Amino acid sequence: MNGYIALLGSGEYLPVMDEVDTFLLANCGAEGRKPRVVCLPTAAGDEGPKSVNRWSEMGVEHFTRLGADVRAVPVIDAKSANDLDHASAVEEADLVYFSGGDPNYLYRTMNHSLVWQAAQKAWARGAIYAGCSAGAMILSREMPDFRALGIRSMAAFGIVPAASIMPHFNVLPIFGKPLIATLRRRLYDGEVMLGIDEDTAAVGKLNEDWTVMGKSKVHVFTKDDIKTYTAGEKFSLGK
Repeated sequence: MNGYIALLGSGEYLPVMDEVDTFLLANCGAEGRKPRVVCLPTAAGDEGPKSVNRWSEMGVEHFTRLGADVRAVPVIDAKSANDLDHASAVEEADLVYFSGGDPNYLYRTMNHSLVWQAAQKAWARGAIYAGCSAGAMILSREMPDFRALGIRSMAAFGIVPAASIMPHFNVLPIFGKPLIATLRRRLYDGEVMLGIDEDTAAVGKLNEDWTVMGKSKVHVFTKDDIKTYTAGEKFSLGK
């Protein structure tokens, strides 16, 4: 019953993602009623109220315009991540959406929390998980330490069968090439890592093909190969 997963390189809550989010709302299991969407600004939780409020308001405005029943749930730290009311709202959602920010802060806040458990319960029954940038990165096996050029990595949840997920891939700074080379050398045989361009999403289900949606490309790396897919093309991450 696991629902779709949407991994976004950037562009959350912007018109450029209308096609992606319209697809998600149409396939989130809400029949005969408005889809229930929860927007979680958690990855921006250490950036202060202004940033949190900005992401929350953008999410509500965006999904309201697309016809959903949407609310922003203010999960911004460990305490709010273990709030029973917040967890209940997430568990009842048809689409759980994590916007961008700091992936390590997001992982630490979500790990072992009631809200994360609720998100997994929702997804297990068929709701959709959508994560942009940091929200996508926490689903891989690990998250590279960019300051160490990928030599060190930090834990992630390991839900998507990819060693790492790199958003904003088409605008990586100059250190991107050696970082990618380092990460590729660390891949196990048969393992992949993903690069997702800005304003682009990879949408799929575990053990099924994934589809590229949006403006640009998704890049699938192995130790010895790279394959690039454009909007409308499908690819596999294996089982």
